[in-house]
Amino acid sequence: MRILMVGDVIGGGGRKVLAGVLPRLKDELSLDFVTVQGENIAGGAGMTRRTVEELLQAGADVVTSGNHVWDQKEFVEQIDDPALSVLKPLNYPASTPGRGYLDTGTVAVINLIGRVFVGEFDSPFTRVDELLSTGFGEGRPVIVDFHAEASSEKAAMGWHLDGRVSAVCGTHTHVPTADARVLPGGTAFVTDLGMVGAFDSAIGVEIDDVLKRFLTSMPAKFRPVETGLFKFNSVMIETDEGTHLAKSIVRVDREWRI
Repeated sequence: MRILMVGDVIGGGGRKVLAGVLPRLKDELSLDFVTVQGENIAGGAGMTRRTVEELLQAGADVVTSGNHVWDQKEFVEQIDDPALSVLKPLNYPASTPGRGYLDTGTVAVINLIGRVFVGEFDSPFTRVDELLSTGFGEGRPVIVDFHAEASSEKAAMGWHLDGRVSAVCGTHTHVPTADARVLPGGTAFVTDLGMVGAFDSAIGVEIDDVLKRFLTSMPAKFRPVETGLFKFNSVMIETDEGTHLAKSIVRVDREWRI
């Protein structure tokens, strides 16, 4: 099975690029399943029903999220809609709406969030162990989007789950890493998928907005860059039909101008 995991999609420009690139990739690479990290699709922070539906129409099977999942308040009431196929991080408190995992019958997906430099959450290591101990995803590929800041925390999760899931792919930093590999136990790993966002930007947002915050320490709204040269960052994982572990992981990076 060929699975594509796409990095953080930034704003309306990112959604346009996803709609332009993803259908072509599905044909070019004969993809069977696609996840898209969508927590920055609505104005650069959060999600709405309409913006999630755009990702699904472009070819996403499951949309994952992270620390910005609640930034658009209207979405708090919408995240439970099964038609949207959206995940929140599993290790948010159980009282929050949404679900942190989804077994589609073809591929099982888990969404986790890190704790180093990100926020106060339940242990992602403990929560994913609890879920896997129930037999979640047995008989099919299981892939994990680990939305975390620290490279060490992401690497630790990869080794922790090696041989128990098909892939652990990091998101959140918007910068693609060059360490894609299959770990000894058969789990594909990469520290960060990257983003679908503008190349001439500060991780997808207007450079002046970021400079203002660094130079003045004053609050500044981060506006996503909506035109110009965009980078589409993702990885493709090919899994074994028998074991459902990874046979390979390769970066799939494209450029698109709007």
